[in-house]
Parts: sequence; structure tokens; C-alpha cells
Amino acid sequence: MIELGKTARRKIFDYKLSRYACYLIVQNAAPSKEVVALGQTYFAVQTRKQEITEKEYDSLSDDEKRFYQRKLTKQGNYTLQKVASSASVKNMAEFHNAGYKGLYNGETADDIFKRKKLRYREDILDNMSEDELVANLFRINQTKQKLLRDKVQGENNAKNVHYEVGKKVRRAIADIGGMMPEEMPTPRKSLKMLEREKKQLDDKKNKNEIKK
Repeated sequence: MIELGKTARRKIFDYKLSRYACYLIVQNAAPSKEVVALGQTYFAVQTRKQEITEKEYDSLSDDEKRFYQRKLTKQGNYTLQKVASSASVKNMAEFHNAGYKGLYNGETADDIFKRKKLRYREDILDNMSEDELVANLFRINQTKQKLLRDKVQGENNAKNVHYEVGKKVRRAIADIGGMMPEEMPTPRKSLKMLEREKKQLDDKKNKNEIKK
């Protein structure tokens, strides 16, 4: 109960918000309010901690860059699914396929899988080059922003947004004379394969250390 002046009182409720809810609120509220400005600063600092500098990125090998971009796409897809769910999307597979169709000139995730000649249960994102991952990351982030900015509701509306964003990203690549995503070469080794090889190498190294 809070005092409203004189003898008047009113009951108010306290709400416990998730971290994601707090992020959405401070990112869409007026930074002129001190608490909002502090919140935006907090999330900016936390985000920066997860990033690496441009110089550090340039020093990475091609495979390390793939790992880094794959991590970002995984995080981006997780957030996009949260936003899509809030927009009443139930069939996430169809929602994601809408984005792929726009970016890959009509190809679904299954079509991409077959074109890359992947083995059973392999992930298409684990078999993309750095540039292909970056193109998909841009699609993911722009779709998320548009769904939030336009307050999109309804499964079909959300799928249409994802498709249109994918098409616009494709058009942007074409306008600057870039290589279309479906034309980008598939890396010789998937990220899962590279992870297994690294683990085997580390295990062998540890065994040698124990012997010594």
C-alpha cells in the first residue's frame, strides 16, 4: 500500500522481470530517465565483454572466425525465437525457413542441406563459411529488430517479415556485387568435426604430459 496524500492509500504490485524483459524495456525506453540510461549502459558493457576487438578478430584463423560467427548466429537465433514466440509464432521450423527462402532465392533449410551434401543430422550452420554465416547473422538480427520495432503479431505476418528481410539482405549483397549465399563454397570440415579433432589432439597431448 502506498500513501497518496492525506489519508488516501492505494495498493500497487511489484513485478519480478526476467533479464530478457529488462533488456527489452531499457532498450525501448527514454534514455533521458536516469534509470533507463543506467540500464542501457549496463547492457552495453555486458555485451562488449562478450565481443572481441577488430584487431583480435583479424588475428584469428579462418576456422576460428567461423567458430566466432557461429556462436553469434546461435545467440542471435535464440533471441529471434524468443521474439517470434512473443509474436505468436508456433511453427519455428517454418518461420526459420521463411528467412532462408528469402536469402537463398527460395531454398529451405532442407534444400541447403541437400545442396551442401551433408550427412544425416549435420547442421547447415556448422557447414558455412565465415561470409555465409555473416550474411545469415545480418538476416537474423534485422528480422528481430523489425519484429520488435513494428510490433508484429501473428504467425503469417512474422513469417512474411522474415522472408522479406531475407530478400532485402540478398538484394543488398547483389547490389554491391557480392557472391550469393548459395554460391559460397562449403568448408571442407564442419565445425563439429574441427571440435572433435581439437579434442582428440588435446587428449593426446594430455596423455603425453602424464607419461612425462
